[in-house]
Amino acid sequence: MMRVALPAHLRTLAAVDGDVTIEVKGQATLRSVLDALEAAYPTLRGTIRDHVTQQRRPFVRFFACGQDLSHESPDAALPDAVASGAEPLFVVGAIAGG
Repeated sequence: MMRVALPAHLRTLAAVDGDVTIEVKGQATLRSVLDALEAAYPTLRGTIRDHVTQQRRPFVRFFACGQDLSHESPDAALPDAVASGAEPLFVVGAIAGG
């Protein structure tokens, strides 16, 4: 089981408290995690990535093991600590403005 830490507004939308746990079939990649997350919590579809293009929304970032994974390929393997559930994948809403 993998852990995903969501920002407060997405936890509210998904009606969950704290980290969510999901099971990912096959290799743990950003794409497979988001597919499993959206399958388990359908209300999140379209909030993290675009419905059509499947591209990350502009103000959403992904972090794991102290690394920014936001610009990595969605098919790149996630760190072993995340794949094993030892560390969470963080979905973070970026803050913009002046």
